[in-house]
Amino acid sequence: MPYIKIKSFPKDPKIKQQVVEAINQTFLQFWGCPPEAISISMEEVDPQHWNEVEQNEIQPNADKMFILNGVKNTNSDVRLSVENGTINNEMSI
Repeated sequence: MPYIKIKSFPKDPKIKQQVVEAINQTFLQFWGCPPEAISISMEEVDPQHWNEVEQNEIQPNADKMFILNGVKNTNSDVRLSVENGTINNEMSI
């Protein structure tokens, strides 16, 4: 733990490595776990297929997102959801 899974448009291998290393260092600094506990994967998705990721993975998990399409969710009592392409905030009860 933790396992971080990243899906993105194709990027230069050097940029991908820099991003993964920055995420790794952030988890080491703030999560307090040993290096051998961290697993990070990166999967490239062709821009033509991004709608599939949005529909099948992002929208169904909107309530778990801390940032959804650039909108930050900083209140743990508020859940993000997506309806007709619009991001909504909902209070959890």
